[in-house]
Amino acid sequence: MAKVHPNAAAVAAELGTPTRRAAAGQDQEPEPPTTAVLTVWRKSLLFNCDGFTVYDADGDLAFRVDCYARRHAEVVLMDAAGAPLLTVRRKRLSLAERWHVYHGDAAASSSRPPVLSVRRHVGGGLRGASGGGKTLAHVVAASSSSADAGGGEAFVVEGSYGRRACAVRDARGDVVAEVRRKEAVGDDVFRLVVSPRLGAPLAMGLVVVLDEMFAGRGSARSWLRLRGSC
Repeated sequence: MAKVHPNAAAVAAELGTPTRRAAAGQDQEPEPPTTAVLTVWRKSLLFNCDGFTVYDADGDLAFRVDCYARRHAEVVLMDAAGAPLLTVRRKRLSLAERWHVYHGDAAASSSRPPVLSVRRHVGGGLRGASGGGKTLAHVVAASSSSADAGGGEAFVVEGSYGRRACAVRDARGDVVAEVRRKEAVGDDVFRLVVSPRLGAPLAMGLVVVLDEMFAGRGSARSWLRLRGSC
């Protein structure tokens, strides 16, 4: 049985407290009441795992990712109880680096169309459709048709994931999710602000995709290099 990090309770209290202060407006402007503010820790609570631990505005565990393999062709986002919510899977044999996000666990997702399809931005200009900043990725939210076929709503991810300052914008340029730095605690802890238009699980799924695309997990050299370029 995998062992839980012995400081899990202390970490929850430490990471939850700044988020509660933010919700109260003590360290920044308060978010709209319908906006979800999550604190994301880029670490699994289990030993010998990569992953994420995510807390809500009350400091309670909201989501978790626990990856045993060093190379991640597939990542599962779970709720606090460990039930799979989303499966993030890299698309094989694709000309562009592309990831698909499915509802549920890996076994069931194989026969379903992805709910999101995310393609890393390559070539062309660096400005996004809104002109807001450097383009990192393009996202298609599938409707009844496959995301690969271009169905559904389009989003663009702009900014810098390495610097923990990026936003997901819709076709009108409105921000539906945003990654923000938490200066006092370093790059491995950051804030995820989510509009109900996208929803917290899908926003966290996009964070997992961005981390796989840009963070160079498991390679300190790649991480330092990407901090200056992404």
